[in-house]
Amino acid sequence: MTDSAVLLQTRDARGVVTLTLNDPARFNALGDEMLAALQAALVTIGKDETVRAVVLAANGRAFCAGHNLKDMAAHPDRAWYQDLFNRCTKVMLAIQKLPVPVIARVQGMATAAGCQLVAQCDLAVASSDASFATSGIHYGLFCATPSVPLVRNVPIKRAMEMLLTGDFISAQDALVQGLVNRVASEDLLDAAVEQLVAAIVSKPRVAVSMGKALVYQQRELGLEAAYQTASQCMATNMMDADAQEGAQAFAQKRKPVWPQG
Repeated sequence: MTDSAVLLQTRDARGVVTLTLNDPARFNALGDEMLAALQAALVTIGKDETVRAVVLAANGRAFCAGHNLKDMAAHPDRAWYQDLFNRCTKVMLAIQKLPVPVIARVQGMATAAGCQLVAQCDLAVASSDASFATSGIHYGLFCATPSVPLVRNVPIKRAMEMLLTGDFISAQDALVQGLVNRVASEDLLDAAVEQLVAAIVSKPRVAVSMGKALVYQQRELGLEAAYQTASQCMATNMMDADAQEGAQAFAQKRKPVWPQG
């Protein structure tokens, strides 16, 4: 285990890395230290081909309260604000660019950039008492950067309601709207996360990695270009040893044995 002031990191024998936000006194706010720790961890994980999945968790009563408004109020400078949001954006993009899925394990509240963090993860599991809000509008600040992944998760009118009112939605509402994949009681939250993790690590890493990258790439394209890109991805994927083994196993009516794990 590596331990910094604000971020804990563990890894199991399967190559599943858990990053735990560890600043409960400040509700795991995305301040300078937290953003730097997350960015460094994600960059390192992205270079490790033995990692199979990442779980993003948090200690304390909140998952993440977003940026610290006290810090923002203390720095009334446009360049300071731009730098803060640019560094946060780098973290969000690093999550998407990771070659393995990132699963948010959400307990407590996830507000503003904390809600953005959940939306940016590939998958999310929430405890039944979790709550979500893009609450900046209450303080005169429209949650512009959180809106980027939010509108890519949630239908536009639902997203606009969250952004314009700043009101909280429940874990169950988040499930219905597509912000999270599963909701579990607090005592079953880890088990629900593990179900997703186990399903992912049982699949070939190459196919999972290529698939994740393709989904996000084609989402931003027009229909014809998306199909062309997806077709190229599948053709490349089929040349991989794992896919060849899968096809042979299907033809021979047996379970595949992945040559590359």
